[in-house]
Amino acid sequence: MIIKILGSGCRNCVTLKENTDKALKEVGVDAEVIKVEDFKDIMAYGVMSTPALVIDEKVVSFGKVLKPKEIIKILEKVK
Repeated sequence: MIIKILGSGCRNCVTLKENTDKALKEVGVDAEVIKVEDFKDIMAYGVMSTPALVIDEKVVSFGKVLKPKEIIKILEKVK
């Protein structure tokens, strides 16, 4: 599983990465987490509002900082 955090590196983007790491640890899922900060790469996903969460090349959330429990629910759906 490849998870991407799309964002400029702002505080919200950092928090989303931290929450994603916590969620992965809690459910015991092994995934590669990649931060994408290049604006052209972010736009390629059609995301107009960051931070965004992408799982296996599918945008699952954008424009808000998900809490670890919210991320766990998304992970359970995509498994």
